[in-house]
Amino acid sequence: MSRFLKSRQTMWARAVILFIGVVFHYNQALAVDTYMAEFMIESNATFNVSGALSAIKQITTPNITMTIGLLELTAECKIVGNASTCNCSSAYIWSNDVCGNFHCCNDSYCNANISHYPALCIPKVKVRFNGTVQVKLTINETDTIKKQLTDGFKQLHGFGCLNVSGPRDDGQIIDFKVDLSVIFLTDTLAKIISDLEPTVGKIAVETSGLVSIQYPMDTVKFFSKPMLNCRFEEKTNGSWNWNLLKGNKTFDLNTGSSITVSFPNETSPNCTTVQIIKLSGNWAGIYKCGFSKGSIVHTASAELKVALLPDKITMTIDPLTVECQDAAPPVTVTATIDNSTEQYTVTWSYQNNLPPPPVQPAGIASTTTISLNCSPSSSPHVVIVNFINQMNEIKSANITIPVIYAQDKNQACPEENNVWPKTPKGVTVTIRKCEVNRVGYKERTCKGPEWMSVLDNCVNEELNKVVNAAANFKEGLGATLQVAIQIFSDLKKSMVADSAADLSASINVLDIMSRASETITLDNSILDTFLDAASNMLNNSWKAANKALEYDMSSKYLLSVEGLVNNIKMNTSDGNDTPNIQLKLCNVQNSTSCNDIVFGVEVKLALSSGIVKTVGVKNLADKLNNSNFPGYNFPDIVVSVTLQSSNDSKIDIQLDFPINQSMAQDSNILCVFWNTTLNEWSEEGCKWKKRVNNRSYCECTHLTSFSVLMSKIPVTLLFQDEITYVGLGVSICSLLIFLIIEALVWSAVVKSNLSHFRHTALVNISLCLLLADCSFLAACFSSIKTSTWCLILTVTKQFFFLAMFCWMLCLSIMLLHQLIFIFHPLRKSVYLLLSTILGYICPTVIVSATYVYYKYTGKPYHNTETCWLTYEGLLKGSIHAFLLPVGTIVLLNLFSMAVVIMTLLKSTVSDGSKADEKEAAKSIMKVMVFLTPVFGVTWALGFFVLLTDIKAPMGVVMRYAFTIINSFQGLFILLTGCFAEKRVRDEVLKLFLAGALTTKGKSESIKNLTKSTSNN
Repeated sequence: MSRFLKSRQTMWARAVILFIGVVFHYNQALAVDTYMAEFMIESNATFNVSGALSAIKQITTPNITMTIGLLELTAECKIVGNASTCNCSSAYIWSNDVCGNFHCCNDSYCNANISHYPALCIPKVKVRFNGTVQVKLTINETDTIKKQLTDGFKQLHGFGCLNVSGPRDDGQIIDFKVDLSVIFLTDTLAKIISDLEPTVGKIAVETSGLVSIQYPMDTVKFFSKPMLNCRFEEKTNGSWNWNLLKGNKTFDLNTGSSITVSFPNETSPNCTTVQIIKLSGNWAGIYKCGFSKGSIVHTASAELKVALLPDKITMTIDPLTVECQDAAPPVTVTATIDNSTEQYTVTWSYQNNLPPPPVQPAGIASTTTISLNCSPSSSPHVVIVNFINQMNEIKSANITIPVIYAQDKNQACPEENNVWPKTPKGVTVTIRKCEVNRVGYKERTCKGPEWMSVLDNCVNEELNKVVNAAANFKEGLGATLQVAIQIFSDLKKSMVADSAADLSASINVLDIMSRASETITLDNSILDTFLDAASNMLNNSWKAANKALEYDMSSKYLLSVEGLVNNIKMNTSDGNDTPNIQLKLCNVQNSTSCNDIVFGVEVKLALSSGIVKTVGVKNLADKLNNSNFPGYNFPDIVVSVTLQSSNDSKIDIQLDFPINQSMAQDSNILCVFWNTTLNEWSEEGCKWKKRVNNRSYCECTHLTSFSVLMSKIPVTLLFQDEITYVGLGVSICSLLIFLIIEALVWSAVVKSNLSHFRHTALVNISLCLLLADCSFLAACFSSIKTSTWCLILTVTKQFFFLAMFCWMLCLSIMLLHQLIFIFHPLRKSVYLLLSTILGYICPTVIVSATYVYYKYTGKPYHNTETCWLTYEGLLKGSIHAFLLPVGTIVLLNLFSMAVVIMTLLKSTVSDGSKADEKEAAKSIMKVMVFLTPVFGVTWALGFFVLLTDIKAPMGVVMRYAFTIINSFQGLFILLTGCFAEKRVRDEVLKLFLAGALTTKGKSESIKNLTKSTSNN
């Protein structure tokens, strides 16, 4: 075969590519078909390829017919024998395959036999990447660094040039730019950077031209939902991100309430999209998408132009109100918007029957003057403003001018402090002026003719910035974990505790972040700053303008804290403790149940999987709405329990609350949860189980915020109050009778020192019990509970009951002395002196010391609901100034009774006959019956009452026994101290008989006198 020149040329079906590109632009097709063609010349003659092919109009394949509009020469190869020389046309460059396999790169000729490749050359594209080097060398060696960078990046196919600038002011950073004409692989660039870094320093690179971005090129309407998407043809295994550049600020984008960000997945592995759901001025700017892998970021950017409308229109009037007299003054109405690049057209209207003011261009503020129509009318004086953008979209706002007519003057609120103008009834006046460094407004409502309280909504300026940052975060603007941490950190710094407006704004931040966390992922790293900021809000009392606002703030606070804890993704944590909030975490995968304790509340929950988050909150419960349970005390602790990653459908949770409130023993206890729908406490799904050692056990079948409510007034058993009142009445009458009898028979029965001691003690015991019972009965009247008489009666009850027990102790000591020291009787003067000191001076000292201590420590001395001493827990409360002395005296008296009984038993042991044993038993029973009332032994039942639960059967028995025996104590003293003693009984009988005989004698005398008169 003779030698010949073989020329091979490859052409691109350019027209087909352009056509598919147009379809892609308008229909967003995601596929492009490219076809290659060859043309061969088997001679050394010059041949006009373009001219020859211009006659070819169509190419037909088995599946498709293509129309050719333009052909372009891309590569030329000359093959002479076994030698081959190829080159690309000026607008083309060797493909990456050719460069990689045959080292034919850039614009050089290729002598390898590559004619069999279907695509030798590809179109040149503009690819650029910027980079920085954190240098290791000194500043004066910049040229060396440039040479090293150039040598390194020249390995990239299509390398054009490298420019170096710097170093920067710090002397550590050098900037560089590289221009290429071929799309390269990320791994190739990563390897070059990896080889360079050991010698020049750490390199970071940002490329452009590799990622393509599609976006609306024309200005979009304000109420539209534009979409932007980015595509990176290379297979990705790194991370994608979106940013929005506004001025000199850059915001990371994430899915929020206003945008949805979708990242590559199995169905779209190389594409990421931003869909704007709710367009506002926030979303106009330059969008930048980026794919990151190591220190390499591939980016593309585009500007989204929006025909803006004001996000907020603030309207004000001057004067704030108008009084219609002969002629109404003109009213200036101002509409203010945030600074905007949009050139708005503004129109005004006032009452449809009047011509609107002329159209005017808008700046930040637009103003018009209204000539008010003072004709009496039921229609309000409404002024409307319209802002119209370049797309003829409209945003409107209105304001009503308050007018005082002549007939309404008497019901108008007067001017006050040159701040609040004269205002018609039912109108709320808003003043948009605040103190320095505060923003917002103040408003006040005229109730007619009196003003209501001022509602101050002026917020700390720095705190207002935090609110705006949180709002942007919720929308998806700057929605990153670092920004969330910064928001909570700034919230903690800028919160002012003594301002209701600041507190409300701070709680609003929590609420916004809670709702944002439903779509934006937050993790453990945010817990410390979040809980610190939330805890700080509970340090001081909340001063809201009214209870409704306080209830709203407290409920929102609780729901926000619970929502954030529920939404924050947690894996492991040792818990977080702050002064007012405690968080405990339990991973059920490591055990079959969880047992956590927050602020002394124990929470038990059995689950098969998931993470249990338990939060305890202090100083909040008294701020929550408790109107459903007006007779109950607010709880101390609110506990919230939520689950993460749990598949359990049935929930059974046990809670153990400590009880530290007064009257806990007999209070009715309710286990409740916070109903988030009604914003109030509810018992549904929760049951109170039992009470043990001042701890209350609850069980619930759902998860939310829990607590316990305790009734302010102790629960009484059926007829318990009636028994008490009847018993006290009988006791008072019995004691009066006893004292009268003692006065009548004193000289007859008191014949010795021993009887004098005994009857003196009985008289004082009866007198103290009488006065104590009267005080107790008087304290039952509701009118007394709200006056100083409640305190007085509390003091008298404590004093007289203590005095009664002290005189009982005197009687006990006297009896014990007589049994032990038989031959050393007490002198009357000694006994009376010691008894007076113990019986009256000691109680006085105890009562005085108790009152003074609680007065100067600021703790409550008495309970205004019961007019009795307070009980706050074990050894806590003024009640212990009564219980401890009484308990000591009762124990001593029990000891004295035991000594008496042992003495009786000892005296009958020697005989041992059955008759003597029976007599001894009778004597013991008599001693117990006679001494129990006067020794106060029945009061020992009170200690059993404290130790037993009112809902337990034994508790019911103990309470009825204590009520009956001690309310009738006066009757028992009358029976045992008077009628059971033979000498007293005989004397009473003598007096009765003597009185009867005297009455009979008088009757006989009268009868005889009458008879004698008749005879005469």
